[in-house]
Amino acid sequence: MQKVLIANRGEIAVRIARACEDMGIAWVGVYSDADADALHVRGSTEAYALQGNSPAESYLNIPKLLTAARLSGADAVHPGYGFLSENADFAEAVQAAGLTWIGPSPESIRILGNKVSARAIAQSVGAPMVPGSDGPVEYAAEVREFAAEHGLPIVIKAAFGGGGRGLKVVWEEDAIEEAFDSAVRESVVAFGRGECFVERFLANPRHIEAQVLADNHGNVIVAGTRDCSLQRRNQKLVEEAPAPFLTEAQLERIHSSAKAICRAAGYTSAGTVEYLVAQDGAMSFLEVNTRLQVEHTITEETSGIDLVQAQLAIAAGEKLASTQDCLPRGHSFEFRINAEDPGRGFLPAPGALSVFTTPTGPGVRIDSGYTAGDTVPGHYDSLLAKLIVTGVDREQALRRARRALAEFRIEGVATVLPFHRAVVESADFTGSERFGVHTNWIETEFVNDIPADTQFPIPLAEAQRHSFFIDVDGRRVQLGMPTELLSTLIGFGAGQHPPTSPLVPDPATSAEVPEDALLSGIAGTVVKWLVDAGSAVSDGEPVVILEAMKMETTVAAHRSGILGSYQVQVGESTVPGLVLAMIADPAS
Repeated sequence: MQKVLIANRGEIAVRIARACEDMGIAWVGVYSDADADALHVRGSTEAYALQGNSPAESYLNIPKLLTAARLSGADAVHPGYGFLSENADFAEAVQAAGLTWIGPSPESIRILGNKVSARAIAQSVGAPMVPGSDGPVEYAAEVREFAAEHGLPIVIKAAFGGGGRGLKVVWEEDAIEEAFDSAVRESVVAFGRGECFVERFLANPRHIEAQVLADNHGNVIVAGTRDCSLQRRNQKLVEEAPAPFLTEAQLERIHSSAKAICRAAGYTSAGTVEYLVAQDGAMSFLEVNTRLQVEHTITEETSGIDLVQAQLAIAAGEKLASTQDCLPRGHSFEFRINAEDPGRGFLPAPGALSVFTTPTGPGVRIDSGYTAGDTVPGHYDSLLAKLIVTGVDREQALRRARRALAEFRIEGVATVLPFHRAVVESADFTGSERFGVHTNWIETEFVNDIPADTQFPIPLAEAQRHSFFIDVDGRRVQLGMPTELLSTLIGFGAGQHPPTSPLVPDPATSAEVPEDALLSGIAGTVVKWLVDAGSAVSDGEPVVILEAMKMETTVAAHRSGILGSYQVQVGESTVPGLVLAMIADPAS
């Protein structure tokens, strides 16, 4: 293995690049138009344009990625997490091109990445399990039938994917159809496939996972456990290792069943077997993530294993350094620093980072794909950075975490830092006798008195680049340049002054917003109108669904009245403060 193509972006691309450098392996990056000046590109000596901004145009485009590998001379591909990391077709295409795939085999990805067949394997090895559908469900009517048989609540899940995308919990029968449709939509956007299945939902459980490493010589170990219960929208915000407050019997069953599942599937590389643990101690297998996890960092801190380097070594045919499960050393937390406003219900907040000052000190690690001055695009995940804090025990790690979170400063976009600072002061999270948080804690028990962020980010336009060809030493080379920069240079050439940015609103010319205007709170895309134009709506009734940073957000009516014509159509973009439609007073 001489050169690795990193088929990803952001902090995980930076993380993989550093592991390659530590091992003396060359690497090459790829980038979309929106990421042309991103940290993972600036830090590379070689990077290739994928062109386009949407995931489908760029990081999900298999032919473009393989072309980049061919042009760069890469002999291996690391997919990171998200995007194509759990796509068996991509793994096969990489191998068919004569390249080394840094991850599990395509067969293992298909078996375990499909949550239906993964459940079957888990059942065959005796892993704990709740009732679920026998296979993917094609229609909402099948979900209704399952709910009638097993009762509510239920959870609808994307069969191919993870990270909370395409996952909807249903508590009421009337919500089944919209939840099913939403799960399918999110699954298609995030993973390119819409198959979903359904299973019984354990109310208020903990989310526990086992980090597995397996080589090509039959060795499988658990490198540690993690608790990932602090979530919003079924996506994790805080993780810790090892998972606290588990009994020896629970730990033994997690370790043994996780390894048995991986052996039965012929799994190799790094992977994660996930479980739900109910408040009464009952456990249920959840899924297998056939890739590196975002939260792999805390297992690295408590196991002493560099998991990315382990992936590279396994892909090169090496054996695991140890065939024994790891005993944890110390305690570690990971805080995901997302561009979201907790004061507005964790609304995504893309924008430009004017200040990005990270904490330092003993036990503090920062993994990030951004620096001050960077733009956070709305096309991708909202993750800005990961703050990893480690101590000799949980209490010391918490003390260090409070200090590090207080030192962390980000301006220009809203972030979840205020939420994290509140969590490390909450008795439910910090108690030494029991673990008081669960996967629904943020929505049901956390007192969210965090004020909305007062920063109103400058609306982001779609990044546009103009490509043309030039001759360099007689060789034809394609040159890409931001359209705005090109226009500026042309303007200078014509003796004109550079244009002012059309993105910055002029307060002097901003009209007062009418009280009947239904406004977008985020920069995103209209996914679906829920109410026909001309229909009556009630105050608080869901009207339209927006998608930003791979998450759906519902905009509710701010008043009762008659919904006017749509000002923004399905598929069109929105910015904060944009009028989506007017809701007229029915008496007028």
